[in-house]
Amino acid sequence: MGDFVMDEDQEQVRTSNQQIRRSTGGQVVIARLIYYIGGVISTFLIARIVLLLLAANQGSPFVDFVYTVGGFFAWPFYGIFSYQPHYGQSVLEMSSIVALVVYAVIAFGLVKLVTLSSSHRDAV
Repeated sequence: MGDFVMDEDQEQVRTSNQQIRRSTGGQVVIARLIYYIGGVISTFLIARIVLLLLAANQGSPFVDFVYTVGGFFAWPFYGIFSYQPHYGQSVLEMSSIVALVVYAVIAFGLVKLVTLSSSHRDAV
């Protein structure tokens, strides 16, 4: 067992090679969960944008899955630019780009809201 030393935040830290244990508040866990969900949505939207740019074959199960899931998240933004997706043609789908930006801003805003009163440095 290692010795305990107090650092500037008055947290106990082991000086040996054992893991450092620090408490993670509930706000930090919620913030990380929001970032994770936002990251998954962003990943599908980015994959959709790339596959549409490369005119990927919708007959492939993976491409169809990405188009379906990414399209679900991009769907609320289809009316912004009078655009109907044309699969099999190389196209830059602006509604997916707008969706990507909007979901990122929403995730960031929710994390800031959740961690507003947190003094934990790992909150954001």
